[in-house]
Order: sequence, then C-alpha cells, then structure tokens
Amino acid sequence: MRSERAYGAPRRARPARSPRRAVAALAAVAACAALAAGCGIRSTSVPVDAGAAPSRMPCRTASAQATAPPPESVSVRIYLVCASQLVTVERTVEVDEARSDPLLIAQTLLSELQREPDSDERRAGFTTDVPAGLRVSGAHKGDPEGTLRLNEQPDDLPAEALAQVVCSYADSESLGSGGSVLLGGPGNYAPRGYLCTSETKSRLGEVPTLGAIGLS
Repeated sequence: MRSERAYGAPRRARPARSPRRAVAALAAVAACAALAAGCGIRSTSVPVDAGAAPSRMPCRTASAQATAPPPESVSVRIYLVCASQLVTVERTVEVDEARSDPLLIAQTLLSELQREPDSDERRAGFTTDVPAGLRVSGAHKGDPEGTLRLNEQPDDLPAEALAQVVCSYADSESLGSGGSVLLGGPGNYAPRGYLCTSETKSRLGEVPTLGAIGLS
C-alpha cells in the first residue's frame, strides 16, 4: 500500500506570519527611508559627477606672520601663483626699497620672482612661472621716465609670468605709478603701460595694458 505522501497528499499550510514580526519588518523599512531622507540624498541608478574635490591649499604661509626683518634688510612683496590666481608673498631681501636705485629694486624683485618657492610656500600651494633667463634693465634713450626694459618682449612672456612681473612692479612705491608700470622689450618698440587690477590677479590670461607710450 502506497503512502499518501507518494500520491501527492496535501502539504501542511505554513503558519501565518505573526503580527509582531510583520510590524518589526515595516519598522525597519521606515527607518531606512528616514535615514535616506535625513541625508537629503535621492537614490539614483545614474552616476552623478559631483565635481573636483575642494582644494585645501590655504595660499597662506606661516612666514606671513613673521617678525620684523633683520637689520640691513627689508620686507618686499611679490606676486606668486596659487589656486589659479595671484597672491602676495612677503620676502626678506638685503635692499632698502625706500633708498635704493629703482633699477636695483626691479632686479631684486625679478630675482625673487624667479626663485623657486621655499618648502613653506610650496606646502601652501605657491608656484612661479617667471622664466629664469628673464632680465630687466633701465630705460632706453627717449623712453619716458620710469620705463623698465626686459630682454624679452613683455607680450611674448607667458600670461602668468607677465602678470606676476606687472603686479610686483606696480605695487612697488619705487617702480609703480597708480597701479601701473611702464615695460618695454629689447628692441626699439615703444614701451607700454601695464595695469595691475583685480582682474589681472584673478584672471591670469588677461593683463590689462594702457597702450603704447610714444617715444619722443
């Protein structure tokens, strides 16, 4: 005699889920939904580009709060590149900007612009684009007073480098006038007036000029 199981006897029905377990499951789902809503994040199957991570470069060095320079030295300000803009950095040099010849001051500032940032400046994110071979000399015969001549045409320099030179010179009481500086190249081309503005510092691709200065 075959057993009833072999002939497909009906299986016992599963016991119904207890109300307590059902309530617990619903509470778990509600908690997950609350967490997602609290974070303000919508679930999505499409990848989202949140953009680049914010830069942590402070563009500020510890030496910015340094003490007064030693005797026979003076603090000067130059402009370096940091976070795609120009930011001032103070350097200590052995030249008195209030008493020295303007050309000597121009040469000193240019040397500081060409010098590689120190470790403190590098950690803060500073760099320089001024070429090592750039030189500055005095005015040619017939140039307006205050003209500085570079061994390269200013407009042939990288935009960042020219902006660094223009703003560093324009900020110097001995070299700049009204936030501008007169620069020329090695040839007989007339010098041009270059203006350091807020746009010059924040948009390095644009260096405002005041136009060519006619030679007498």
